[in-house]
Order: sequence, then structure tokens, then C-alpha cells
Amino acid sequence: MTISAPVGPTTVHEDLAARLRAEVGAHAVQDSPSEIYQGDRAVRAPQGTRFVLVLPDDVAGVQATLRVAQETATPVVPRGAGTGLSGGATPTQGAIVLSLERLTAVREIDPVDEVAVVEAGVITADLSTALAPHGFFYAPDPASAAISTIGGNIATNAGGLHCAKYGVTRESVLALEVVLADGTLLRTGHRSLKGVTGLDLTQLLIGSEGTLAVVTSATVRIRPLPVARRTLLARFADSAGAAAGVGAISRSPVRPAATELIDGGTLADIDAHSGSSLARGTDAVLLLELDGYGIGEQTADLTHALEAVGGDVLVIEDEQEAERLWELRRSGRGSGAGGHRLGEDIAVPKSRLAEIFTELAVIGERHGVQTSALAHAGDGNLHPLLAVDREASEAADSSLPPTLLAAADDLVRAAIDLGGTISGEHGIGTSKQGWLDLELSPVSRALQLRLKDAFDPQHLLNPGKAL
Repeated sequence: MTISAPVGPTTVHEDLAARLRAEVGAHAVQDSPSEIYQGDRAVRAPQGTRFVLVLPDDVAGVQATLRVAQETATPVVPRGAGTGLSGGATPTQGAIVLSLERLTAVREIDPVDEVAVVEAGVITADLSTALAPHGFFYAPDPASAAISTIGGNIATNAGGLHCAKYGVTRESVLALEVVLADGTLLRTGHRSLKGVTGLDLTQLLIGSEGTLAVVTSATVRIRPLPVARRTLLARFADSAGAAAGVGAISRSPVRPAATELIDGGTLADIDAHSGSSLARGTDAVLLLELDGYGIGEQTADLTHALEAVGGDVLVIEDEQEAERLWELRRSGRGSGAGGHRLGEDIAVPKSRLAEIFTELAVIGERHGVQTSALAHAGDGNLHPLLAVDREASEAADSSLPPTLLAAADDLVRAAIDLGGTISGEHGIGTSKQGWLDLELSPVSRALQLRLKDAFDPQHLLNPGKAL
């Protein structure tokens, strides 16, 4: 009598990799992927998590991968560049990690229609570089623009510095090419700037974090390069004063391309790791960029508005100095060596900015936690930082202490109480699921799960994320 060898996890893993190699090509499949694919910038997979990495060269490879996943009931974790901050691209045990990083074609640039057609793996900043010779740029600019991808930005509806004037990613996406869970290719939206035919599947898919379909390309709006840009730095006595400055901007006729609020703690943090000298006690600053025609008139009006509420306004005439300031802003804070740090992402109405900064300080005192924040203040999106010193006895412990987690919970709840949201731009992923019920009603959640059923009946696309 012949006894068959048992089929264990290793055999299943190897069989899946072999099947994918046959369908997509050996060069596109890795069953022992690099460490960089173990998660995103915030959430790593548990040690020992095994998955198969697939890096298709084209849309047909994406379709083939999803067909194999459907036939074998294998979960699929779509991935851009892994720059996310909520665990949306973190692998699960036995999954296929489907990376779109090789889909890098800019298929079309049309200055007359003011659109570009780009594949999901195009680096965000590279799109603007490609558009520059045509006199255009791509407006969405998350802080990770130099390394994040268009597909990843669409999956999370990424924001950035220029959102207040130009909008988040969804305001720049007209149409999508996506692959459904069963491998079917679907095109949504339209090339024209207007269009209301049928339900708006494009907007539904934007921000769905890979749970409904896999984005392979997008038709995006492009905008003429501004004829001029100018940077201003407005200094206030504290964060409440800077928040009042944001209100003054709203009441003025000027709409800056970027309005960044950086509090005193963050300024000190930036100085500590960059060698700059921005911090002055409790001072907070608004770092502002103006663009377009009439730059002189905009500067005069904005200066008047900010000075009227106590701002000390400096116009940065030197372009290199202006770029240095923006680079300091993009690079953010230091490494946090020697301490535990937890970065958050919340948003409130602009009129409640002063209140959320006050709440942040109160929460820090309540829990014995150091607090600081920077904000895309033009649209009320804050990135607070909560920190505590690391005791020598826990130097090897990477888990966050309960005090940080409790402070984060209070902060998110405060944002909701002020009419805000649990995530302004980073998405839900795995890290924010515990707060979904604060913002979404049972009716809303049930409806969203029914939509998930319609798009992905087996629930194979990014299971355990977002929803």
C-alpha cells in the first residue's frame, strides 16, 4: 500500500509559487522575498509570515495573478512602494503580495485635454518631471512623493502639501483601469472633465485600499505650471496664534498653494536632526507657498491678513532658502532614537484647529506623554506625534507602551468630537480599524460590506484591511 506524504504549509506555498511562475513568468515570482516587502513604514508582518511576491511586467500579468488567486482561494495584498503608514500593504500568512512597481509607463500626455494616462507604478514626483517639458505638473504631492506611486496614492486617496488649493488625489483622477478579484479588466470614469453616466465607480475605488480591485492605470488631470511661486514664513507666539493665522487666510482673498503649521515641539525636533535653527521657544510657524499670477498682490494681501492677527511675516526671496525650508518640512522629524514614538493622522474643520491643539496638550499632560504636531493647516489635517522616553530595561522591546496607545485613543476621539475624522490621508489599513465605529454608523458599515461582497465575493483582496 502506498501512503501519500501529507500536504503541509511548505508544500502549499511551493505549489502556489510554481503555479504563478507558470502563469506570470519565473522572473516575476519570488517565494523568499526581500525584507522590504514585509510591510509598510508603520506595520510589519509577524515574524515567520510566509507569502509569495509577484511583480508583473504588465496588466496581463496582474490579471493572471488574480485568476490564480481566485482558483486557489489565496488572499492578495496589493502593493505600491510600501510607503503607507497604516498597514495597508502588510502581508498576511499564505498570501500573494502583488506589487505594481514594474508598471511604470506614462502612456499618454495630452496638454489640450489636460490629462495624462499613467500606470500604477509610476513614482508620483516622476510624473511631474515628465510633465514639466509640456508646461504642466501633477498637483497631489504627499510628503513621500519622491518614492510613493500613483497606484498607492489612489488606493489611499493620498493628500499632501498642496491639497488645500488643488485637492487630494480623488480631485485629480478622472478614470481608472482596474483588475477585479476574478481577473476581469474594468475601466471606469471618463476622459472628459465632466461626466455623470452611471454610478461613480471611480470615486468608490479611490481610497478603497486595494479591498475592491487592483488599480493598474489612471487618467489624471494635469495643471499648467504656475508662472511664479513665492514662500512666506509667518511666526506666531504659539500654536493657537498660528491657528488664528489660518482663519485669517480663510477670510482673505488669497488661497495659498500650501499652508503648513509647524508647532514649537516639531520645530525643535527638526532642528535637532537637521542642524537648522527654526525653533524659538513655544513659537509656531506657518510655512506658506503662493503661486500663479499677481504674486506681488497675493503677497501683500496675505502679509496684511497675517500681521493683523499677530503674525511676524518673512518673505523668502532666495529660492534656495525657500527650497531648503520646504525640504525641512518634507523630511519631518528625527528618528526618535532612545524613545517610543507614535505618529497620528487626524483631521478637523479648519475652524477647530486651535481647539485640537489645545486638546493635544491636555492629553499629553493627562498621560505623561510628550506631544507635538505639524499640520496641513489649509485643510485641517494634523500629524501629531506622541512620545515617551524608553527605559533602559525595555531597550529591546519594540511594542508601544499603554500610555501612548491611550493618548492616541483620546486624541482620535477628540477629533471626532470636533467634527473631524479618524484619518485625514493615511487610510485605515490595520492600524485604525478599532476606531471605525466612532465615525461610521452600523448602516454605513453594513452597506460598505455589501459592496465588498459585490466586488470580491470570496473576500480575497487585502483581507483584514480598511473595512
